[in-house]
Amino acid sequence: ILYVMLIPGIIMFFLFMYKPMVGLLMAFENYKPAKGYWGSKFVGFDQFRFLFEDIEFWRSMRNTLAMSVMNLIFSFLFAIVFALLLNEIKSLPLKKITQTVSYLPHFLSWIIVCSLISKMLSTNDGAVNNVLMKLGLIKEPLLFLGDQKYFWWITTFANIWKETGWNSIIYIAAIAGIDQSLYEAAELDGAGRFRRMISITIPCIKGTVMIMVIFAVAGILNNNFDQIYVLQNSFNLERSEVIDTYIYKIGIQQLQFGMAAAVNITKSFFSLALLLLANGIVSKLSDGYGLF
Repeated sequence: ILYVMLIPGIIMFFLFMYKPMVGLLMAFENYKPAKGYWGSKFVGFDQFRFLFEDIEFWRSMRNTLAMSVMNLIFSFLFAIVFALLLNEIKSLPLKKITQTVSYLPHFLSWIIVCSLISKMLSTNDGAVNNVLMKLGLIKEPLLFLGDQKYFWWITTFANIWKETGWNSIIYIAAIAGIDQSLYEAAELDGAGRFRRMISITIPCIKGTVMIMVIFAVAGILNNNFDQIYVLQNSFNLERSEVIDTYIYKIGIQQLQFGMAAAVNITKSFFSLALLLLANGIVSKLSDGYGLF
């Protein structure tokens, strides 16, 4: 009966995940919507050759990897540290309130979050510029969203603020499953809170961290399109153009469907390579080297 219950999900997965993959044929054709997949002219790997010679593609790849790696590092660190600190709160009501408040930003649309960021970083009475000027750190307002050198950090800290609470849920659940007798034994041996955290909590959630790293690396080329597209402008384009916005522009705005499909295939191969690399590294670490 359980296998029968799976049938609707399998059908839906096939219709929405596998059936549309026939569209990948566009990457090898001079695709014309009026002629369809089977009537368009076959061009082989011409679009891939053009793609690899396009400096815009490599720039978007660089920006995608840079922002994703920054988000990966800082998001993991903040989520794990937040979960560890939350576990140390002894007051149950205070712990629940802290958890609830930290989760709320996740449910806000990126459109709303980016609007708040734009207001806070505005040169016209923006909160960040006002504070920096009052502290004497700057003499005149900085054009944060107009200076490309700030863009990667802005998106990284926006992700941290919005997703830290939500990302910490899995670590909080893993910590909750740790045998409490380990903490009691450590406490009897004179271990303080910090020592119990280092010697018990972190090693016990190592497996969870490794699995989450693999999942994160698998999607490392998937930047948040809404966030990037809203914050992007002509001044920061050098640092804000990512694979997703590149696909959108050539596929939707320029109607180069074949080229967009070629970029998607290339992106998928890079993602697969990174996933296999991360899986190999994690496997080696789990065989005795240890992540911590």
